[in-house]
Amino acid sequence: MSRANARALKEGSVKGVARGSGVPPKRSGRTATSALRLRSAKELADHDTEDLVELTEQVADAAAQKVEAPAQASPIDATWQAFKTLQASGDNHDELERLRNVLIENYLHIVKFNAERLRMKLPSEVDVDDLNSAGLFGLMDAIKSFEPSRGVKFETFCAQRVKGAIYDELRSMDWVPRLVRSRTAKIERIRKDLQGRLGRKPTDEEVLAESGLSREDFDKVVKDSRPVGTVSLNRKWFETDSSRDVREIDVIEDNRQADPLQSVGKADLKLLLTKGLSRAERLIVVLYYYEEMTMKEIGMTLDLSESRVSQMHSSILARMKAQMQHRMKEL
Repeated sequence: MSRANARALKEGSVKGVARGSGVPPKRSGRTATSALRLRSAKELADHDTEDLVELTEQVADAAAQKVEAPAQASPIDATWQAFKTLQASGDNHDELERLRNVLIENYLHIVKFNAERLRMKLPSEVDVDDLNSAGLFGLMDAIKSFEPSRGVKFETFCAQRVKGAIYDELRSMDWVPRLVRSRTAKIERIRKDLQGRLGRKPTDEEVLAESGLSREDFDKVVKDSRPVGTVSLNRKWFETDSSRDVREIDVIEDNRQADPLQSVGKADLKLLLTKGLSRAERLIVVLYYYEEMTMKEIGMTLDLSESRVSQMHSSILARMKAQMQHRMKEL
């Protein structure tokens, strides 16, 4: 269809509408179309206004019903009210304990969340169970001191108490005094500042001059700042095929425990060396080297003279030396 035919068809349609409605025909089809659009927009606006008024009335009715019918308290709110009432009266300790346990179980997730979150910033030696235990005491303290009438959410109030209890536990686990840590941090800041200015690692003399401390105090701070680590005996090393965790306590070497192989070797060597000795000669070796007795005391014990004991001792050493040289290849 050509553009001229389409325009003629459009003008004819507009004239027909105008003729049927009693409206005098317009000279321009574009003007008639604009009038129809304005009329439709006005009708739509009137319809939207009616819908808006109706919706506003519905919202007002719902708000009025909400004001007239007060909201029912949640079970945890009822528990709080009963707990605080018993806490104020001081009666029925068993029921008070039961309600406190209910509140602890309901808010225990706050302790676990904060403990796990702080655990990620700490060394692996710190056990998360220790943090949970400390946080639990913070939760119990928060439940005891919380006042619902103040309008503060318990979760917000409790989180600060739990974190504070965990931080207190971490400080108690740290054997280094806070004063030592602050002085060490000051020396480290001076060291880093000098390294940035000098372009090299500063000497202790340069750090001492910059710190303003005496030589004695500076040496003490440096000594106290030396890393001395503490390791938990429950730290996990690895997990075996049987799902049993191998921990630090399982792999610690006991230096005081004798090596079984060395013990057997010493026993065999002792048997080999004393194999050709008589009973009196063995007693001389045992009393002199193990009991640390003098030649005179050994002579009195064996009813021998001191010179005779000395002579037998020299003979024993000579024979043992010869036997050692003979058995060297076997050893």
